[in-house]
Amino acid sequence: MPQTKSNKPTLTTHLFAGGAAGLAEAMCCHPLDTIKVRMQLKNMRRVSPEAAKAVSNSFLSVGHRIVQREGILALYKGLGAVVTGIVPKMAIRFSSFELYKSWLADADGSVSTSSVFLAGLGAGTTEAVAVVTPMDVIKIRLQAQRHSTVDPMDIPKYRNAIHATFTIIREEGFKTLYKGVTLTALRQATNQAVNFTFYQEFKRIARRLQNLDELPSYQHLILGGVSGAMGPLSNAPIDTIKTRIQKAPSLPGESGWTRIVNVTREIAQKEGYKAFYRGITPRILRVAPGQAITFMVYEKVRTWIDLWNTTASTKSLHTQLSNEKYA
Repeated sequence: MPQTKSNKPTLTTHLFAGGAAGLAEAMCCHPLDTIKVRMQLKNMRRVSPEAAKAVSNSFLSVGHRIVQREGILALYKGLGAVVTGIVPKMAIRFSSFELYKSWLADADGSVSTSSVFLAGLGAGTTEAVAVVTPMDVIKIRLQAQRHSTVDPMDIPKYRNAIHATFTIIREEGFKTLYKGVTLTALRQATNQAVNFTFYQEFKRIARRLQNLDELPSYQHLILGGVSGAMGPLSNAPIDTIKTRIQKAPSLPGESGWTRIVNVTREIAQKEGYKAFYRGITPRILRVAPGQAITFMVYEKVRTWIDLWNTTASTKSLHTQLSNEKYA
């Protein structure tokens, strides 16, 4: 149903719907992200090339080794950093996307596909600078630790997200939390531009073909999953370079651009160009279902909130009319 100015979802609606969607997505898909990070950091370990080649690097093998050596809870390393940032991240993503989309709308309120793409770019950049970059740095530091979660004597350097934050700031400075911000912004911008554009187009086509005002939840799940798979395919090298940069300690006097060039050259020369796509399988398996869950939960919670607001407004109007009648 077309939304009028009076019944458009508010920022609060985007906050709660986006936060609920992000929390559901993180709880379901975080283990795949941990496996992806370990795969991308494989050649940063201090082992001989022969030993590295002898170990299978498939995502199932990596996941099995993590569980076998560190315990099943190791798959959720860094989850605290993700959950802590998920509500503002999703609130910023959806609310900024809708805001930018309204700015780019025509006089009659219609939004072109190119405008949706630009709004997605803006939303991705906004969330990257505001939340995602520091959250990623902390998450990757936690995920990169190879310690047992079942042995109380195996104490890691970073105990949790809060401890990791203070340790990083104390030892490396506050700026370290924004290491890789350029690449993170580029990754998030392309992700959300592609993601929102495909999702909005798929949803528009599905509604038109079925002559529906609102799609059922399972269709939001499917459309979100398909659109979510497009982003990782478009920017896998960016994500790999970003992960390597955020994992390594900061070097004095090294600029952000120098760091990007050095890491890119090192990967290409020592590991080959295929290494830029290392971790693409678990990343797609992480992002696609994650976006499927995000869009399904977001649309459902937004509908519930809109219904609750409409019901509350109707009751308030009836009460006002009754008071006027008996006044």
